[in-house]
Amino acid sequence: MLLKKAHIDQMNFLGTAGEPFLFVIDFEGLNPIICKLDETPDSIRISTPGYNPGFKSQPVKDRISLTKHPMPYPEYLEAFGKVMQHLRQGNSYLVNLTFPTPVDTGLTLEDIFEVSEAPFKLLIKNKFVVFSPESFIRISGRSISSHPMKGTIDATLPHARETILNDPKESAEHNTIVDLIRNDISKVAEQVEVARFRYFDHIVTNDSEFLQVSSEIRGLLPADYKKQIGSIIDALLPAGSISGAPKKRTLEIIREAETKPRGYYTGVFGIFDGQNLESAVMIRFIEQTETGLRYRSGGGITHMSDPEAEYQEMLDKVYLQVTGDK
Repeated sequence: MLLKKAHIDQMNFLGTAGEPFLFVIDFEGLNPIICKLDETPDSIRISTPGYNPGFKSQPVKDRISLTKHPMPYPEYLEAFGKVMQHLRQGNSYLVNLTFPTPVDTGLTLEDIFEVSEAPFKLLIKNKFVVFSPESFIRISGRSISSHPMKGTIDATLPHARETILNDPKESAEHNTIVDLIRNDISKVAEQVEVARFRYFDHIVTNDSEFLQVSSEIRGLLPADYKKQIGSIIDALLPAGSISGAPKKRTLEIIREAETKPRGYYTGVFGIFDGQNLESAVMIRFIEQTETGLRYRSGGGITHMSDPEAEYQEMLDKVYLQVTGDK
């Protein structure tokens, strides 16, 4: 159990009543936000594929920029070494290692929310913005599905699809997460299957193009699942794609290597509309701090990982996914 019983009970109550609600759950489960959808505070703006209030965007073409100030590589290498030691000892098979990168941009958090090209977006005013491509879980009828993302490659490279599909490290990482998510879904559903395995999404950013590899795991919930909706969400937290396997021990390794709590970064957010549920993992995350903006990113580490490649992947994921004509 990640969440407190009171928070689980609150979501179960709203689900039983068929009352639409939103939820924003931090990675550690310490400060969740749960409220009826029609009582959403003015400080929160949210958009999902099925819920888009139609926010008005301001012209930002001349202000689209992103300058990165990466952490020193030796500092990353020290944390990477701690993770590799645990992997070699068999304490984990996959660890998602993340760090913040200070950034400068001509856009405000509100600008980024409005113009980001992403299926899931969240803004907590003056705190952080999320423009996430990754679904956490979707529930439609009794069907529950998860779409973990594991594997990123420059889409402009020759034979990019074949390269990432045939990469042993990328294959092992993706297979591990698919197996973890399948086990997680099996805790709350029956007839669990991998409906799609290693399909591609094409992501265009402000300065590059990526191919992102995902899979779809699907199962069938009990007929009265709405009464248990909070319990279902809690049973699946934290998301496997941004933690690792086995989950419990890997979370301890993450705390040791990263040294500071993640807060809302890599938590989950979503909307239950009274019938169906859509939610996302809080990646592609920019937070406001006293010293400026910080972009949080990372990647999965296995025993086959190369530290320089993993460091570069972490920095490659620091991007703005916007169109220049807005």
